Amino acid sequence: MLTIHAAPLVLPVGAAAVVDGAVAVDGDRIAALGPYEEVTAAHPAARVRRWPGLLMPGLRQDRPAELLTGCYHPDPRESAELGELPLWGAEFERLSATMDAARRAGSVRRGLQRMLRHGTTHLAGPLDAADPVLRTAVSRSGLVLLPPPPAPPGPPDLDPFAAGGDLARTVGAPLTVGGRADLAAFDVPDEAALRAGGARACVATVLAGRLVHRAR
Repeated sequence: MLTIHAAPLVLPVGAAAVVDGAVAVDGDRIAALGPYEEVTAAHPAARVRRWPGLLMPGLRQDRPAELLTGCYHPDPRESAELGELPLWGAEFERLSATMDAARRAGSVRRGLQRMLRHGTTHLAGPLDAADPVLRTAVSRSGLVLLPPPPAPPGPPDLDPFAAGGDLARTVGAPLTVGGRADLAAFDVPDEAALRAGGARACVATVLAGRLVHRAR
């Protein structure tokens, strides 16, 4: 079924912003992009999803290997003991000493889910192809793999905006008609507010046309 994602502001990146805009998605591809009234008139039978704030391309994560294998993402059932945030350093090393493959795989999957909740749709390598746990989890996630970037400064962060790059550098790929439908919606009024507040404002992530995250 064709779905229209609409928001007060659509930022295609590489093209002019569209106030009260919409993106029509057919399968895993973008079928149309433009003003809401025009897109809905061209596709009157489409399902419409309205998001607050702005709609734009999904983000790219430049430090996925570190975020997936260099820390532990606690299971919600462990929150009373370990908290909810990723564990690094000595605490991670303590857990790693006794961690079996199943627990490690769970951590990697939860790390990928956290990335989706931050609007991430693209991962920049390198990702260790020899690591079956990492390889399987990333393959099943549907996230797009990109060539590795130059080494980013600072510590890894689930928020791709933490590295300080501009919008063009932080998204996976611009929104274009015929392109893959990787989108993210953020509950902020504009680009400046998004960059200031970061990707934690994400309310929805669409990966190859599938809604894979929706904030409650």
